[in-house]
Amino acid sequence: MAASPTPLSESSIKTRFLILSDTHGMEFPPESQPHCHADVAIHCGDLTEESKLAEFRTSLQVLKSIDASLKLVIAGNHDFTLDIPMFKKKVAEARPPLEPDLVAREYGVFGEARELLDQANDAGIVFLDEGTHRFILKNGSALTVYASPYTPSLGDWGFEYNPQKGHKFSVEKGTDIVITHGPPKGIMDLTDARERAGCPDLFAAVARTRPSLHCFGHIHEGWGARLVTWREKISDTPSHFTDIDNGKSVVVESLAGFKRSKFYDDKTARGQADKARSCAKARCCHTSHCSGDEHSLEMGYQTLFVNAAIKGDEGQPMQLPWLVDIELRPARPNGENRV
Repeated sequence: MAASPTPLSESSIKTRFLILSDTHGMEFPPESQPHCHADVAIHCGDLTEESKLAEFRTSLQVLKSIDASLKLVIAGNHDFTLDIPMFKKKVAEARPPLEPDLVAREYGVFGEARELLDQANDAGIVFLDEGTHRFILKNGSALTVYASPYTPSLGDWGFEYNPQKGHKFSVEKGTDIVITHGPPKGIMDLTDARERAGCPDLFAAVARTRPSLHCFGHIHEGWGARLVTWREKISDTPSHFTDIDNGKSVVVESLAGFKRSKFYDDKTARGQADKARSCAKARCCHTSHCSGDEHSLEMGYQTLFVNAAIKGDEGQPMQLPWLVDIELRPARPNGENRV
């Protein structure tokens, strides 16, 4: 069964999210540092390239520089020292054996990377383990988030599961935002090899619950955003082939939209170039889906998917973060403390 459509009331609250992923220990150059205000910043994992303490410290400085009172962070597969069983396994299996002092200096002792993140709470940085988390924001809205760092792989990085065995993503009905490291299968998950690297279990969990926003990264070349309209009835085994109403869905932006094509006429090419310059000047790619917008989001019928991978390729080493406006329900008067 799909989630029942739930209209927002007239008192719904416009809420702005700055979303990024896959920074891999990079700093923003001064000319690219995001300077816009957001109610909430979200980092979808791969804070590091090699899971070294120095990289975590750099990523924390990047997060602290963002103008948002709440900054939600999950791990990615590269952040393997946060997955302590995998960290222990990698150390135990290293050949030749690693010197404990070297491991401690570069990667920290078991649990040290997590302590760094937890110590950043005073800066509004909240590291999310897998599961459901609830917040009341300073703008008066209530936010329910489901987070998961897990991706399908047979490798030896962090937070991975066997694709053949699958993974249970326990997204609750009424969830506003799903934050995962990897994409759902069929949604901005095409690799350069033209293979779909997303997870079918994740797609099914999102299709059944229809959150307003699902943000992720992991597949760098999949950067972009798409507003998906769901079919009225969801299949027993949901997939991107059967459960998306493509005729009513919209590609907000993709990497292809910033690249000149030989098939573009001059007017289209100029429009694409102007758009790319405008986003670069703003230091983010902005999209709004609130009441009165051209593509307003209808809660329970639609989900905005955002691949916010920052790390690009040699031609464009750094991709833009996303600035997303959606509406949330107001918090109940007897709710928790605001963040």
